[in-house]
Order: sequence, then structure tokens, then C-alpha cells
Amino acid sequence: MEMDDLSLARWMAQTLGQFSGQAWRLSHPLMLSYELAAGVAHERQVWLKGMGIIPSGYMGAECCRAPLLPMFSRDVFETGLLCKHCNETCVPFDDLPEQLKPRLDKWAAEYDKVHTIAHWEEDGVKLPPDYDQLLELAAQTAESLLAEGGTVLAPALLEFYPAVAWEDRDDCLEVLPEDIDA
Repeated sequence: MEMDDLSLARWMAQTLGQFSGQAWRLSHPLMLSYELAAGVAHERQVWLKGMGIIPSGYMGAECCRAPLLPMFSRDVFETGLLCKHCNETCVPFDDLPEQLKPRLDKWAAEYDKVHTIAHWEEDGVKLPPDYDQLLELAAQTAESLLAEGGTVLAPALLEFYPAVAWEDRDDCLEVLPEDIDA
């Protein structure tokens, strides 16, 4: 908040350079810092004002004209990839590379099936007596799927985007970043 617009844009451009060529966990301290800065920069319209030079390899996102830094999440089928600058959809699912869509769709369907267990009661599903065990199994499966998302799917997106952030937690299933082996 204390940085002037030019310093903020410069720091963000330098940090994007550090992100290049890698898939980053959302919980990584540098990604968390960048996320905070991105919110302030979006509020101040730093990228819209042309305060910073978009680093090589990045292109402007259609949603907010900031450098395209997409986030891969469990909601990829519904929302596509989300922009780390404005939290809007920056790449709809239909616009994702054709060769990746089947893998992403399959993964998202598997994750959705596991994730819904956390919401059975809210959805009016009568909870079975062994619900706590089912919830724990769902959390373990979610851990594996999130690890796959971070080690297989997010890196596959790097063929098309200079850097990718990936979701490494699920609050509904109480899966924390430290639970993910990736």
C-alpha cells in the first residue's frame, strides 16, 4: 500500500520475471505477496495506466489488461483459468488448448465428485453413519488430485502460458497446502 504506482508496477514486473516458466502454488510466499500487490495494482489501475512494462513472454489479459497470469483451480470446468490480477475468468474453459481440455475436464469431474461430499448436508443429502470416514477419504483423494493438478496439469499449461498459479488447498475438505505432496 505504501509503494507508489511506478514502484509497484516495477516490483510486479520483476516478480513476474521470477514466475516465468514455472507452475507456482498459491500458498507460496512470493505468490501470496504478488497476490496482495496485484489487488492494490488492480485497484489503482496500474497496468491500465501503462505504469509497468509487461515482461517478455507475457501478454495482456483481456479481462483487465494486466499481464496474463492464469490460476488453475478445481473449478476449471466452470470458470476456466482465473486472472491473478482481477480474479475474473481470463481464459474460459472453451478457449483452453484443445489437447488439454479432455485431461482438465476429467480431472475437474473427479475433483467435483470428491468435493461434493463436503456439502452433502447443505445439499439435503442424508448423512450416512460413516460420514466422517467418507469425509476423511474425500480429503485424502482431494490431496492426491490437487497434487496431480500441481505436478501434471499446471505444468502442462506452461506450454501455452509463461507462468501458472495452482490451487493447493480446499477449505471445505480441510485440505491445507502442507497436506499436498508436490
